[in-house]
Amino acid sequence: MHGGGLELALVFLLAAVIAVPVFRKFGLGAVLGYLVAGVLLGPYGFRVIRDVEPVLGASEIGVVMLLFVIGLELSPSRLSVMRKPVFGAGGLQMLACGIALALLTQLRGVTFPAAIVVGLGLAFSSTAVGLQLLAERKALTTAHGRLAFAILLFQDLAAIPLLAAIPLLGGAQGEGVSWLAVGKAFGAIGIVVVGGRVLLRQLFRIVARIDMPEVFTASALLTVLGAAWIMQLAGLTMGLGAFLAGVLLADSEFRHELEAQIKPFEGLLLGLFFIAVGMTINVPAVIADPYFIGIGVVLLMATKFALLYAVSRTAGGLPNRDSLLLASVLALGGEFAFVVFGDAARAGLIGQDLQGHLVAVVGISMALTPPLYIFLSRWLVAPKPKPRKFDKIGVQEEEPQVLIAGFGRFGQVVARLLAAQRIPFIAIEHSQEQVEFMRRFGSTIYYGDPANSELLRSAGAAQVRVFVIAIDDVEANLRTVNTIRRQYPEATVFARARNRRHAWQLMDLGAQVVRETFHSSLVMGERVLVEMGLPPDVAADRARRFREHDEALLRTQYLVQDDEQAIMQTVQQARVELEQLFGADRGEGALGGLGQPRAEGEMTASDQASVRPGDA
Repeated sequence: MHGGGLELALVFLLAAVIAVPVFRKFGLGAVLGYLVAGVLLGPYGFRVIRDVEPVLGASEIGVVMLLFVIGLELSPSRLSVMRKPVFGAGGLQMLACGIALALLTQLRGVTFPAAIVVGLGLAFSSTAVGLQLLAERKALTTAHGRLAFAILLFQDLAAIPLLAAIPLLGGAQGEGVSWLAVGKAFGAIGIVVVGGRVLLRQLFRIVARIDMPEVFTASALLTVLGAAWIMQLAGLTMGLGAFLAGVLLADSEFRHELEAQIKPFEGLLLGLFFIAVGMTINVPAVIADPYFIGIGVVLLMATKFALLYAVSRTAGGLPNRDSLLLASVLALGGEFAFVVFGDAARAGLIGQDLQGHLVAVVGISMALTPPLYIFLSRWLVAPKPKPRKFDKIGVQEEEPQVLIAGFGRFGQVVARLLAAQRIPFIAIEHSQEQVEFMRRFGSTIYYGDPANSELLRSAGAAQVRVFVIAIDDVEANLRTVNTIRRQYPEATVFARARNRRHAWQLMDLGAQVVRETFHSSLVMGERVLVEMGLPPDVAADRARRFREHDEALLRTQYLVQDDEQAIMQTVQQARVELEQLFGADRGEGALGGLGQPRAEGEMTASDQASVRPGDA
């Protein structure tokens, strides 16, 4: 195809729209759909795209953004909690699988450095496929699901030094390692780390105060691509810079907003990357050597399955069933293998034919993993549930149970009550000044728009049981409630209401309403009654009865909220009922005397009328 950029974009989008839903429908995953689309579009398929190199170069930005998002997830505090399974089980799996697969790769006749790179590349498992399978089977919180996440986390960490070492290993193949290149590499890393720590948070604080979403998005993209560019200038992989930038921002108040801004670009460009990788698969070479592909798939999955089972039983401490399930979900190859093999081919470590064979092996392993895991999860009978104990592998984190949207005075009171009961919560606030101020006191609060569904997903809203909408702006309040009810229809939502009309709109969305001034006004009114001479218990009873009456009126008016005349009628009727209610307390009106305390020997008019002559 020799058309312009518009034609190329249309072809890629059409391929994604058609291929991905079809493959996901059959449980094969989006990654395999992208790969097959690439094979069909590429020079070894229908030749819609004949020159792959420009596409592959542009699509690497998707991997860069993926590494940035991974870096955002790896805060130092999280790594500290998960250090035993991540660095113990994860490190052992990577080492054992890497060595075993490197030895098998040398049977192909490649050099020792190339065998090490290929072996470690094959040791990676697909994060996208693995986590998707676990999520679909509701197994992310099981013992094998948590350990699988820890192993995948270590693999994400291990990818960075491996990608950084490939250019150096490629140089070692020829004239030897250049110490100037090593110096430039460490200098670039130092610039990103030191400059990022000093400048990045200040940059985003300034941008957040401007309060223009498009400027924040542009700043996020500038950070990712800028860090990648610095690493590229030093001869390192672009993904290393993006990853470091993500880690530097992982503990910042902008973490979730950054992920929400980058995620759509990452998903689209990562799909383009997989399509481009599919285009590089040399189909004629695969057909000419089918035995290598078949044997390679069997050796890859069998080797990783056996070693993962052993690691799960020993370092992970999992029982037999969980170990088998973990081995089945991680025995496949991973997305990083495509990146590793591409960099290795450019560095001259492996040839194009071997790269195509290895990519085919990894792609087929991805297709075989979903049916393997589903079969084992059905065949292996789950044990009876036991009382929940502390996770022995140390991966269980305290997930937030409550999400507070808006952290002004209203939200802070709710947060303090939750903190006093040690109920974990997370808060999201759109005002950067408020976020910066509250973070000084150690509050778990993040910057962003809580009406952004991607931001809610990033903040862990799927595990939240109760949402508290404490936003004072009516439009933003309603927009947030609408997003939450649409994305998480089963969750409980408590929402702050400015007035009755706002309360009715929230009730339309299924939220439980708390009017912001109503209860405080009742408390003040009750204190005024006490100050004016009413006994405290009588004043409390009057306030309770008034609250019940007004809440009933709110519900009645909600049913006729669109009829102004009907609302006026309910107001007039409620006023009469309220006058009768409290008039009865004073011994007035038709209800006078009912429930009115009286002195000993005192008779009401009704008592006197019922007394017969001579009874006195």
